[in-house]
Parts: sequence; C-alpha cells; structure tokens
Amino acid sequence: MAGQQHTLYHYDMTILFCLFLLLVANGAPILARLLPGVRHWNRPLDGGYRLSDGEPLFGAHKTWRGVVAAIILTGAAAGLAGYPLWLGALFGGLSMLGDLLASFIKRRLRWRSGAPAPILDQLPEALLPLLFLAGPLELGGLSIPLIAVLFTVLDGILSRLLYHWRVRRHPW
Repeated sequence: MAGQQHTLYHYDMTILFCLFLLLVANGAPILARLLPGVRHWNRPLDGGYRLSDGEPLFGAHKTWRGVVAAIILTGAAAGLAGYPLWLGALFGGLSMLGDLLASFIKRRLRWRSGAPAPILDQLPEALLPLLFLAGPLELGGLSIPLIAVLFTVLDGILSRLLYHWRVRRHPW
C-alpha cells in the first residue's frame, strides 16, 4: 500500500510539474514583452517572409524574444523544481515549436495574427513536449491527454484574466 501511495504521489507531482512547465513556457513570451530592455529581440521569427498564399509564415507575434524567453525561463523553472535545466529548456523549446505549428496553421487558414483559436492554440504547444519527453518525464497511461486537457482549460482561464488585467493584448 505504501508503494502504491508513493507511485500515485509521483504521478500527481509529474502532472503538476508538466502543467507548471507548460504555463511557464506559455507565459514567458508575455513576461518578456513587459520587461524593459529586451526590445532588440522583438523581431519576427519568420523575418516577414510570406509564402505563396501571401500570408506570413508565422506572423509578427512570434518573435525571437518570446522563444528565447520560453527556453531560458522554462529551463530555470525546471531547475528550481529540482529537475535538470536541459529538460526544462528542451521542454520550453518544444512547446514553442508547437506554438509555431499552430501559428503556421492559422496563417494558412488566413486567420489574423493573435486571433484566438481555442484548442489549436493549446494542443500543439502542450502535446509536442509531452510526447517527445514522455520517457524522461516518466509519463504514461492517460497522463499526456490529461495534462493537455488541463493545460487547455487553465490557459483559457488565465488568458481571460490576463486580457481583463490588460497584461495580454486583445487580438480584436
């Protein structure tokens, strides 16, 4: 019984840790935008490149500043939680790759940059790091879909609060 309780505790803590990293990776670009002195990193990742459909590759909201902030802050968050820095940095980078995939899809659908797309805005950002790092994070069973759903709900709630508090800009 004691071993089973330890296993459940570890499982619960892993889920919370992954949610924590997703929230840090997701919030880091917003935090970096608010900090003074990081304006020079505010260049679009796609350099303004447009595909044959006339739309940007990712859009102006996907900046070097945001990706670098997500990688550094997620790495630091993992370190503070007692996990390897590399694991957090890789988690943050993969999360941003998922975010870029969502932006790429939104541009192909001709949705404007920054337009909210519930589920599309969260799932790639959550699933890419969770699937890629399932082994090192010891994720199994239903933990990956559970974390992705919990992150989608939390992100929706937090986004509304941040819009209300004017920390995030309204896309409309």
